[in-house]
This record gives sequence, structure tokens and C-alpha cells, in this order.
Amino acid sequence: MTSTLTISHLTKTYDGVNALSDVSLSVEPGERVALLGHNGAGKSTLMKVILGLIQPNGGEVTVCGAKPGQAAARAKVAYLPENATFHSAVTGLEQITYYMRLRNLDASGAMELLDRVGLSAAAKRRIGTYSKGMRQRVGLAQALIGHPSLLVLDEPTSGLDPVSRRDFYELLDGLAAEGAAILLSSHALTEVEARTDRLLILSGGRMVAEGTLSDLRREAALPVSMHITALNGYSADIMDALPNAIRVGDALHISCNQDDKLATLAEISALRGKVADLEVIPPSLEDIYSHFSRRDGQ
Repeated sequence: MTSTLTISHLTKTYDGVNALSDVSLSVEPGERVALLGHNGAGKSTLMKVILGLIQPNGGEVTVCGAKPGQAAARAKVAYLPENATFHSAVTGLEQITYYMRLRNLDASGAMELLDRVGLSAAAKRRIGTYSKGMRQRVGLAQALIGHPSLLVLDEPTSGLDPVSRRDFYELLDGLAAEGAAILLSSHALTEVEARTDRLLILSGGRMVAEGTLSDLRREAALPVSMHITALNGYSADIMDALPNAIRVGDALHISCNQDDKLATLAEISALRGKVADLEVIPPSLEDIYSHFSRRDGQ
């Protein structure tokens, strides 16, 4: 299978400062990839290179089999910025109709696109009356024009309420199932933790981590937390059996290394007559992100 996006040893320098240093990555058809990084990590620069808006100083980039910015690449790539802006006097329907005509497409499909992003009821209202979340959905509808092979999304859920965010990710799931490759930049780590296939972490212009959430958990080797709820009267017995446990409110808390997880669970299992409940809490994406960023000295 040919990758929709391939980047090899990419470097971009501004006034002698490396914004990107030896960055390599790929995004496959149907894959949802999250691009994470602090402000200034190089995410925006990377997206601009992919879109053909700026030229790199070194490395190779292939977008849908073409160089960024070439007509063949532009026809298959869609971009949604963090803050989508439109003329306030036009309606949502007029906006999408206009851009479909620019692409020489049948504009009769404009309403279908607006319906797909949940804006059919407001299609004939002026965009000036839309909330920020509604304007973001107009931007998403515009990005979907022409069935793009690659979607580059910069903080796409900015301004969306929780229900709209859920609907947005369900839409992305459907696009990925149809074969679209998705590269999504976001600071909303809880969202991307559950709704993307692979994670890329940029720090200081370098790719410091890449893989699935499970891959990054193994690489980071952060402690696993366990919350134990004791049956009435047995807290002291559990504390004696697990000397590393500490009391947190009405529960007991214990942390262990990844390699000691099974052994710790076996110790707790041996106390089954005294334990009412057990919750195992693996490191979150926020924990993992902080680990790799600190490791890079940021």
C-alpha cells in the first residue's frame, strides 16, 4: 500500500534556527494520525510544508504521489485551520456552493455537505450569525469538497461543544473508513487518545516519539497506578500486605513499574476476600506527552 503522505529527513530553517530537524513520518490511507507538540514545536511549519505553502531546506515530501503544492497534490489535499473565517454576509450554503464552483464541481451537492457536518438547518442563515463552532463546521464542509485523500486539520475541534466534538470524530471515523488519510494537530489530548490510530510527538522541531498509544506507553515505561477499595474493616490488613500502598480518602493507592504490574496484581488477587474493588489506571496520553517533552529538555 502506497502512503498518502511520506516525509523523509525534513529540515526547515528560519534565520539560522531549525524549525524542523530531520523529521520523518508517513500517513497511510484510512489512518488517523495525531500530531502533538507544544506551541513552537514545529507543527504549523510542518503543515505549511505539506500544503506547499513554504519550501523546506532539506529532505523529501510526497503528498498523494506528488510534490507539495503541485496541482496533483492540491487537488487531493484539504486543510482546515484552527480559526476558519468567512465573509459574514453570505450564507453557509452560498459559501460551500461558491467553493464547489471554484473546483468545477456540481454545486447541487453543497447541501449534502452541510448536512454531513450538521448545518443543514442553518444553511440559509448568514455566517455572521453563526457561533464559532458553526463556522468551524462550515470550514470542515469546505474541506470535504472533492473527496480529499488527505485531510490536514489544525485544532479542528476548537470552539465545538462536547456533542459537536463527538459528531466531528464520528465523521472522521467515516472518512477514514472510506480511505482518507487524516493528520490532525490538537492540544485536546483526551480526545485524540481515544480517536486516533497513531501519535506523533514533536518537540523543539524534532520527532521525539511515534507509535500507537500502547507503543508509547511501553517506551515511556511510566508507573501504573492501582486504586484498591477495601471491604469494611480490612484496610489495615491490605496496608500490611502491600507496604507501598498509601491511603487516599476511602481507598488505597499503589504505583508500580510496568514490569512489576502482573506481580502486583497477583499480590492483590491473593487478598480477594478483603478487596471490594480494584481499578487499574495506565499512564494517560498527557503523562506520556509530558514525559517525552521533558526528555527532550523542553
